Amino acid sequence: MTHTRYAFIKANWHSDIVDQALAGFCELIPTELVDVFDVPGAFEMPLVARDLAASGRYGAVAAAAFVVDGGIYRHDFVAQAVVDGLMRASMDTGVPVLSVSLTPHHYQETDHHNEIYRAHFVEKGREAAKAALMISKTRASLAA
Repeated sequence: MTHTRYAFIKANWHSDIVDQALAGFCELIPTELVDVFDVPGAFEMPLVARDLAASGRYGAVAAAAFVVDGGIYRHDFVAQAVVDGLMRASMDTGVPVLSVSLTPHHYQETDHHNEIYRAHFVEKGREAAKAALMISKTRASLAA
C-alpha cells in the first residue's frame, strides 16, 4: 500500500513560532510522510508551493509563516500576496495548497505573545493536517 506524501513549507522569520505549526501537523500525519522545506520568508512560499505541487509527489502542500508588522513594510500587503499566491498555486496545479500563514493584529515580541502564538501555531498545524487528510480522502473517493 502506498501512502500519500505531504510537503510542508516553513518561512524562517520567527522560526521559533512557525516551527510549531510543523509540530502540530506531524501530530496527525506521520513525520516520515512529510517532506519539509525551509524558505527565507513568507513571500517566497507561493513559488516553492507551486513547484512542489506541480512535482506530482504530494497529496497536499502546507505553508506556514508568521507575518508581523515590522514597521518597515505593509505586512497586510505581504500577507494578502502570500495567501493569494498559495491559492493560485493550488488552482494552477490541482493540488491542495494549505495556508498556515497568520498575520496578528497586535504582536509584540514579548515572552507572553510568543507563548500565545507558539501554542496557536501548533493548533493551526493540526488544522492543516486535518484539512490535508480530508482533502486527500475526498479526492481519492472521487477517483474511485
